[in-house]
Amino acid sequence: MNQIAKDVSLALFDRLESEVRSYVRSFPVLFDRGVGTTLTAADGQEYLDFFGGAGALNYGHNNQAFKQALLDYIERDGIVHSLDLATTAKKGFIEAFERYILKPRGLTYKLQFTGPTGANAVEAALKLARQVTARSNIVSFTGSYHGVSAGSLAATANKDMRAAAGFPLAHVTSLPYEGYLGESFDTIAYLEKLLADPSSGFDTPAAVILEAVQGEGGINPASVEWLQRLRELTSRHGIVLILDDIQAGVGRTGKFFSFEPSGIVPDIVTLSKSLSAYGTPMALVLIKPDLDVWKPAAHTGTFRGNNLAFVTARAALETYWSDSKFEDEIARKSEILATELASIAADHPGLGLSVRGRGLMYGLVSPKDHSLPARVSKEAFARRLVLETAGSYSEVLKFMPALTIAEADLRRGLSIIRDCVRTVQDSTAASR
Repeated sequence: MNQIAKDVSLALFDRLESEVRSYVRSFPVLFDRGVGTTLTAADGQEYLDFFGGAGALNYGHNNQAFKQALLDYIERDGIVHSLDLATTAKKGFIEAFERYILKPRGLTYKLQFTGPTGANAVEAALKLARQVTARSNIVSFTGSYHGVSAGSLAATANKDMRAAAGFPLAHVTSLPYEGYLGESFDTIAYLEKLLADPSSGFDTPAAVILEAVQGEGGINPASVEWLQRLRELTSRHGIVLILDDIQAGVGRTGKFFSFEPSGIVPDIVTLSKSLSAYGTPMALVLIKPDLDVWKPAAHTGTFRGNNLAFVTARAALETYWSDSKFEDEIARKSEILATELASIAADHPGLGLSVRGRGLMYGLVSPKDHSLPARVSKEAFARRLVLETAGSYSEVLKFMPALTIAEADLRRGLSIIRDCVRTVQDSTAASR
């Protein structure tokens, strides 16, 4: 037994790591290995992963389809750091992305490699939209999450995250997302009225930024009609439409891009998280060619050339996106997930649970008791299943299993959740 397996205490982290830690507080275990959808702790205990690195591990942990390609690249001393120099690894990724993603969808985007975080991709997208339009204001939506660096945080809705900035977050207007004010309130018509009325006090924005399926906001999928109307409105008013696909993209909602079912073509798309396919940092901004007005070095970053990520990202595209088989597999598992969650909700009518989502990105919503999802998550972790909560009040139990998860593991995890909901409900009833 090696030293790490002997010492499973988290005391070192409590003593020396910043109080900013969050996930470790919900999942206080010293993890050591990850394969597929199984996490192994230092003490040998195995956990089923329905968390998926908050969307960064769509293909699971240490996917064997990419692992050898990465090891071979390192073994032959392939370029690791390159800024924005041309490398064979980048060339291979660009060729694969064009062949398997852009061309089949009739897309002609230019590719901008930013610093390796999703927030950096969002920062670049917002800066570019402002350059293109010579306007400063941005529209984002209630429930949105776009990152926590200054510009991206201004477009993020969460109150606690915004408060941490320490200074006013300006030049972004938050408007109601679809359904925020109820089914009868037309949020697109509201935006249209603000733009049309010269006395609305609302300046025409440089861009509208949104997620087609909000993740941290509580698994809120926008309808096809709403997205189509928003695209038409922004096009008509000369507003850049930025689609943040950092969490909901790369197959998470069933298609490579979350906006595909709507048929719209955003002006700019931001990608990160699972783009690298291996959990290594990588971010990408897709730009319509006529909007690519950047001057050389106008948006830089020391680590905008993560060649290790290029290698695994290319392997993922070649392995999973060369035909429709992977999408078909996601659709089949999505039906299982949605059906089982609906069954759990139906089995507990007194809780008022509901289900929403797409693909393998679903939420079990508890509007009556906002504490229930956190209690279910805690109970699930005690049974060695890892999943988080989301939403304004953490009222959503968030399901993000790997897209490659075996059906048996998916059903096993859902069975655990069923038992946990029952246990939490019984515990609540007993305490009254």
